[in-house]
Amino acid sequence: MRLPLLATPYVIAAVAVASLALTPVTAQRRQVTPEQRMDRLERQVRQVQRHVFPKGEPADTAGFVDDPAATQVQANQLSNRLDAIEQQMSQIVRASEENGNRLATMEAELARLRADQDRRLRAIERGSGDGGSGDGPVSSETPATDAAMADDAADFGAPPPAPRPRIEPPRVQPTSALEGAEAAYDAGFRHWEAKRYDAAIASLRKMIAAYPDDRRVSWAHNLIGRSLLDKGQYRPAAEALLANYRANKDGERAPDSLYYLGQASMKLGQPAQACKAYAELENAYGSRIRPALRTLLPAARAEANCR
Repeated sequence: MRLPLLATPYVIAAVAVASLALTPVTAQRRQVTPEQRMDRLERQVRQVQRHVFPKGEPADTAGFVDDPAATQVQANQLSNRLDAIEQQMSQIVRASEENGNRLATMEAELARLRADQDRRLRAIERGSGDGGSGDGPVSSETPATDAAMADDAADFGAPPPAPRPRIEPPRVQPTSALEGAEAAYDAGFRHWEAKRYDAAIASLRKMIAAYPDDRRVSWAHNLIGRSLLDKGQYRPAAEALLANYRANKDGERAPDSLYYLGQASMKLGQPAQACKAYAELENAYGSRIRPALRTLLPAARAEANCR
């Protein structure tokens, strides 16, 4: 069926107008602006982040560093500060070593002064002569402990020991006083040597009362204990010997009192207490035990079956 020829020009015009109207729209749809491209990229990045970070998106600055890289000037400053710290550490180490050397020198000088003082005191004491039996004095620095003898007072029936007196520097006595103390002790020793034990005890007690600060007091108390031991009064002897040791552990005859305390314990039928006394003697005095006493100790330990 043919259209009328008159209608053909109108149809062509309508088609042309429609084509002109569609052309800008199609061209506008095909052109994408930079902002649209950025939006599309951001949406794609978010989609990727949801797969990579399922628990939530990272911080806005993740993966970015806003701080500029260190410059050469900053690197030089850091190196200079490290050099300064190393120098300060070297100075501190050197000062510590110097202080250690000074301290060692001071300790050595102090030890020399103490030894010189002890030597002078012993020379003063020896000026009056050493009467009585036994060898020279035992060193005054005796770090003794009475842990092993804690139960001895109860075992021997002795009263609790009195507090240990404070040790004061020895006082230099006049020559006449020194001679008097030596003579009084020698009188008691001669009575003991002659087996006049009661007279020896009485003489030695008078000597202690007359010269309570003399170095021979330790000797006198020890000889009183030995006199009681020789008389057969073993318990009073043990009490006297234990009291002499506890009253002045730095006394010259304190080690002897421990040894004869062991002898008295054996007479009382208490070998365990004797072993305690011998052990305390060795622990408290060690190499400072005088040779004459040291030779008696092995046989005494063997007699008591000490381990």
